[in-house]
Amino acid sequence: MRKFFIGVLIGGLLAGLMAFSGPGQQVVASANDLFQKLNVFSDMVSIINDNYVEDVKWEDVMIGAYNGLLEELDPHSVYIPKKRISRINEQFEGEFQGIGIEFDIIDKYITVISPIPGAPADKVGIQAGDKIVAIEDTSAEGITQQEVFDKLRGKKGTQVNVTVVRPGRSDSLDFTIIRDDIPIVSVLASVIVPGHENTGYIRLNRFAKNTANEFEDALDKLEDEGMERLIIDLRNNSGGYMDQAIKIVDKFVKEGQKIVYTKGRIPSANEEFYSTDKATHHRFPVIVLLNRGSASASEIVSGAMQDLDRGLIVGETSFGKGLVQRQWPMRDGSAIRVTVARYYTPSGRLIQRPYENGAEEYYHEIAEEYKKERAGGIDTTGNATLDTTDRPIFHTKSGRTVYGGGGITPDIIVPYDLDLTKTTIQLIQHPSRVFFEYASAYAAKHPNLKKDFLEFAQGFSLSGKQVSDLKEFISERDIEFDVEDFEKDLPYIKNLVKAEIASSLWGKDQYYVVRLEMDNQAQAALNYFSKARELALVGSE
Repeated sequence: MRKFFIGVLIGGLLAGLMAFSGPGQQVVASANDLFQKLNVFSDMVSIINDNYVEDVKWEDVMIGAYNGLLEELDPHSVYIPKKRISRINEQFEGEFQGIGIEFDIIDKYITVISPIPGAPADKVGIQAGDKIVAIEDTSAEGITQQEVFDKLRGKKGTQVNVTVVRPGRSDSLDFTIIRDDIPIVSVLASVIVPGHENTGYIRLNRFAKNTANEFEDALDKLEDEGMERLIIDLRNNSGGYMDQAIKIVDKFVKEGQKIVYTKGRIPSANEEFYSTDKATHHRFPVIVLLNRGSASASEIVSGAMQDLDRGLIVGETSFGKGLVQRQWPMRDGSAIRVTVARYYTPSGRLIQRPYENGAEEYYHEIAEEYKKERAGGIDTTGNATLDTTDRPIFHTKSGRTVYGGGGITPDIIVPYDLDLTKTTIQLIQHPSRVFFEYASAYAAKHPNLKKDFLEFAQGFSLSGKQVSDLKEFISERDIEFDVEDFEKDLPYIKNLVKAEIASSLWGKDQYYVVRLEMDNQAQAALNYFSKARELALVGSE
């Protein structure tokens, strides 16, 4: 039986290897070398199976072997266990079926952070701050995140009954919610920036199946509201589907422009992608915000906008993930993503950072580069002071200098200016989500604030009394914090609480409007639209 198992294992490995080699393609290792290594592996399996001190949990052991195999290739070739497949696919396919809430487990209960606009929960009146204390007349105290998914998600058209406790009310509320398709949105915010009435702001957090359509809807809405210039915020957007990134660039550049190309070992991995005649927004100036969390598809968008002189890039150098993966399903329901090519911008810049020193060093280096960039900034003429001595030089469509070497280096380097104390970071990360909880309770007590968002955005700020109330609110939850640190970060804390109040009263768009008030990168971007306008004239020719 043991020999049969090993034989099946070796046969499976060989079959899997041959499945990746099409007609006429060369196998990575010679046949003799490969068989020798597989025989060594089978000997190891046999020795462990026969002699290890305990019964071997082969499922766990083999997952370790799969991970080890892929880790030796590059940092982005990965094994995906079966139990993670559906959740990962869901994030990029763009929808699931359920009631439609963003939630967290706070004080042992499901707490609604925000109902998804137009989703079933929103339609029946579920609000931010509501605590779901029972599901189908069964207490939800102590529920886990996975149990929330199991109980609240379900087939479209089925119903679920929930009992809610709402801030500001002594009685509980009962709701019957009919499940439906729930979109997973990519556009977190699409707003006109207060005080800059012709400036639109769109924040994208992923590139999923419907991102380009969502983005177009956001553009149309903002143009109807008078937008004449645009900030696209791709900070901390780790990427997603390449085709969605291409479609977004296609909205801004004229026909026939190379947007991105890929090069790999196998012929099918070598592709070039060009703009079509669908550009409907090729005139107004665009600024793209980047940081070290912007990767992959975000770098395709920003790299193309920069190389084609269509958008000004502001912020910090992006992550530098320019490896193209394809996903193959495995026979046990798991999957592997294998790098098959590299991304290049229109000017020929390789987006991918070097990774020859291994994954650990690869991720450590990004933190070190971030520190160096934060130590730089911009000089009095607005030019980047980042050291580009060893960076390869490329040129945009109009001849502007841009830099290779991994990632997209902004035209204007603006390090994020935020250095919170340990106290504030701990308060933000605390499971009780005290700032959200305080804001939800405050919004419930002051519904009159909702009459005028512009008045709220421009005039509201926590008073000294309200700051004292907030401190007491935190202390009542037995959360220790350093008062001196709290006072040091008070401007940030007041802005965060104000944003949470705005979210409770109006929604996520208004949350981000308020957060922009203390966002030095976004505020800096507003000062560079004259440069962006010059590029728009060049890029639209």
